[in-house]
Amino acid sequence: MISFINQRPAIQIGPYQVLDYDTDWLEDAILRAAKEADHENFSMAPEIRQGVEMYLESKCSLRLLHLEDLFERVRKMLVKIGCAPIADKLQPLAPPVTVSLVHTANAAGNGFELAFFETLRNELSELREAGAEKVHFTGLRESAQILRGKSKWNKHCDALLEEIRVFLAACDRESEEFSRALSLSIE
Repeated sequence: MISFINQRPAIQIGPYQVLDYDTDWLEDAILRAAKEADHENFSMAPEIRQGVEMYLESKCSLRLLHLEDLFERVRKMLVKIGCAPIADKLQPLAPPVTVSLVHTANAAGNGFELAFFETLRNELSELREAGAEKVHFTGLRESAQILRGKSKWNKHCDALLEEIRVFLAACDRESEEFSRALSLSIE
C-alpha cells in the first residue's frame, strides 16, 4: 500500500505527479487572482487555503487529483462565498515539481542528445502550460552517462553534463519572456 504525506492525494501536473507538498502555492495563486481582480487586501486567502488543505486531507477520496480539477473546486468555492471576480481571475499554479532527467535520457537513448534536449524542452513547455513555475532537476550525472553510453564517468560525460547545465540555465533565462516564468534549479 502506498502511504501519502498528510493523507493528501498526489497532484497531477502535466506528465508529472507531486506527492509531498505544502499548500503555500495555493494561497499564492489566490492572492494573485485577488490582485488581478483589484482586491489587493484579500484577507481570506489563508482561510481558503486551510479549507482546501482540510478537504485534501480528510474529505477527498481521490488518490490522484489533476491540478486543473483542484483549481476548478477552488473557483467554485470562491463563487460560493461571493468572490466571483477573484474566481474569474484564478489561474492554476502548481506546487514545486521535481523532474528526474534519467527517464528523459533513457527515452532518448545512447547517442541521442538532440532528442534528449528536444524532449526536455517540450516537457518544460508542458509543465509551464500546466501551471508549474518551480522545477527542480535531479539525475543530471546519470543522464549524461546514459546519453554517452558509459558505465564510468569520463571527460565526455563531463562535457555533456556541462551542456545540460547550460541548456537548463538558458531555459531559465528564456522563461522571463513568457507570461508564466519558470524558476529552474538543479540538484
